[in-house]
Amino acid sequence: MTGSAEGRNGGLADFVYEALFLKRTPRSGYKFLGRGEESVAEHSYGAILVSFVLSRMRVGVDTEKMLKLALFHDLPEARTGDLNYMNKRYVKSLEDKALADLAAALPFEDELKELRREWVLGESPEVRLVRDADQLDMIAELSRHETEGSESAGEWIRYALKRLQTPEGKALAAELLRIRHDRWWFEKKDAFWVNPADPFAAGNGEGGSDEG
Repeated sequence: MTGSAEGRNGGLADFVYEALFLKRTPRSGYKFLGRGEESVAEHSYGAILVSFVLSRMRVGVDTEKMLKLALFHDLPEARTGDLNYMNKRYVKSLEDKALADLAAALPFEDELKELRREWVLGESPEVRLVRDADQLDMIAELSRHETEGSESAGEWIRYALKRLQTPEGKALAAELLRIRHDRWWFEKKDAFWVNPADPFAAGNGEGGSDEG
């Protein structure tokens, strides 16, 4: 019994190491954009975050399922690498096989396979929202690059907008593009940038000074 438990735990450890490899797997499209870099895991975090936001914009969807879909939608890329749109015109990525191989014998194998099956079908409201979250994370990054002077980012945004499928995704995209990516940073410009003071002093922050 001990050996079998060790085997199961070993498989879980392998899975953790493999999934964490996405932190070192680059998103290849930025080479074509000519600026910026991002790992697949960084993109997955953005997709998870936006998925949560979209789940709160649509009544009746399964938030937990959306977060799982966002978390694992690019998991096969730990084995296949990230193929951008040009690559995919000439190279076939066996993502279903990669997912099946990496999930084999895991205690949650069936769950990962079902999430993959649902992702590929693309029919449920949760998948459609997460697919939009996938694009919205990229749109947010491209908007930042456009603000910083990228000549190609605007063209990439135009195509990403066409891939959006849901009213919620389109509404959030419009808002992301309406404001600057750093607007939150410059909130209360006069209070904190022109006349710097203790942010916790009375009248400037959430409460008074923590002294005394």
